[in-house]
Amino acid sequence: MKLQRKNRRVLALGALAVSGALALTACGSDDTGNSSGSGDSSASAAAGNIKCDDAKGQLLADGSSAQKNAIDAWVKQFSAACQGVQINYKGGGSGAGVTAFNQGTVAFAGSDSALKPEEVAESKKTACTDGGQGIDLPMVGGAIALAYNVDGVDNLVLDAPTIAKIFSGKIKTWDDAAIKKLNPDAKLPSTKIQAFHRSDESGTTDNFTKYLTAATPDNWKFEGGKAWTAPGGQAASGSSGVAQAVKQTSGAISYMEESYAKDLTSVAIATGASEPVKPSSETATAAIADAKVVGTGKDLSLEINYTTKADGAYPITLVTYEIVCDKGNKAETLPSVKAFLTYIASEEGQGILAENSYAPIPADIISKVRTTVAALS
Repeated sequence: MKLQRKNRRVLALGALAVSGALALTACGSDDTGNSSGSGDSSASAAAGNIKCDDAKGQLLADGSSAQKNAIDAWVKQFSAACQGVQINYKGGGSGAGVTAFNQGTVAFAGSDSALKPEEVAESKKTACTDGGQGIDLPMVGGAIALAYNVDGVDNLVLDAPTIAKIFSGKIKTWDDAAIKKLNPDAKLPSTKIQAFHRSDESGTTDNFTKYLTAATPDNWKFEGGKAWTAPGGQAASGSSGVAQAVKQTSGAISYMEESYAKDLTSVAIATGASEPVKPSSETATAAIADAKVVGTGKDLSLEINYTTKADGAYPITLVTYEIVCDKGNKAETLPSVKAFLTYIASEEGQGILAENSYAPIPADIISKVRTTVAALS
């Protein structure tokens, strides 16, 4: 109970700090057809606080599909204020985003995994000039839901060893003894398990497999990273692809950022806390509050505690980073990049996340992000 009260207190303090912060905002326009004259009342209200400054032109970006719903929501608000910027975020996956950034073809990238040392070194060659390098700015938090499609089963509990055995192919049917033990009151069918993973390089895959490696190392001995390396299973592209596969396939299960699981049923994870924890913006924020900043210099990459047993903390979480140059950004896109990042790190930008099934970044961390964004050059 003390842990539970502590987590609630952390969330409450974070919310108060965010709501009391100065709203620093930005501008843009939605290339998907949302216009600044849409008449949306919330967008119109946001427009009054957004500062366009010298932002103009087209802003190309790519990366994490997990955060694309958040980006779309931000750009909708964004475009109500500033008509001089067109933002095109492709959402082709974290691997594609980092590659595009390091090739210098996008102004910023989104990734659910922090840059590796070799990727930072590569960023110095083409993406960033004047001695600059790519840095990680945490902007979006979220739970990685395990969504499933099993007839007659609406409340499924799994733990880390069982999840690892499902995704490695060792547990093959939904009435397996290990699943029955965790769900004694459920009517589990003998349906074959159809485990889906991402076919593209994905930070969601990286975070999901980091969880398995940390929480149950005896049952998950496969190499981690953005590419799926375990044997078997079926593959689909992007967060929307695995979500659609689960929806259409009886017996299916897959991992995806929670905003893609809104129309699906998700697993509750038995972590050793007083009760199993379901994915939500609140339970993800509780877990991220336990993260540590491990980046150096202006880099703000985080280390997440995947083995948390705190009440109300969902263990399979991710943080999406916006990747930019600390200095040496292209002069023609820098004003728009700073304006957009300033907005999404603001009170107003972070406030949109929970409305779209994401988790705001804890107040002490997002404060550091705002300071870093203001100094980009």
